[in-house]
Amino acid sequence: MLLLTGTWIELIINIVVRLLLVIGAFVTLSASIGIIRFPDIFTRLHAATKASTLGVTSIILAAFLYLLVKEDIVSGKLLLGILFILLTVPVSSHMIGRAAHISGVKPVTKNRTDAFEEAMRKRQS
Repeated sequence: MLLLTGTWIELIINIVVRLLLVIGAFVTLSASIGIIRFPDIFTRLHAATKASTLGVTSIILAAFLYLLVKEDIVSGKLLLGILFILLTVPVSSHMIGRAAHISGVKPVTKNRTDAFEEAMRKRQS
């Protein structure tokens, strides 16, 4: 429950909620375009990770703020959703990228240094 009630605080919260929704929609749209247009699994995985981490989190945060201000509801499910997204998406994308690298998938870029490949060679020696 907010201590400052009135038209100004409601206006500011409405602007913040709308801004979070627009940011989330833009990030999700641009990431979905990136998934289609990027050339290899690693860059596509980067785009997919940004979409779910930044886009979906900002949309869920906008929903949380809207429910908090308009309905006086503190939704623990939305907060848990944000927490689980922030914890699981980076870890799962890292594991998928590592599995792709270990299985032999190479990035498209020609001039690259692969620190993971060098570390795996040293480990096998």
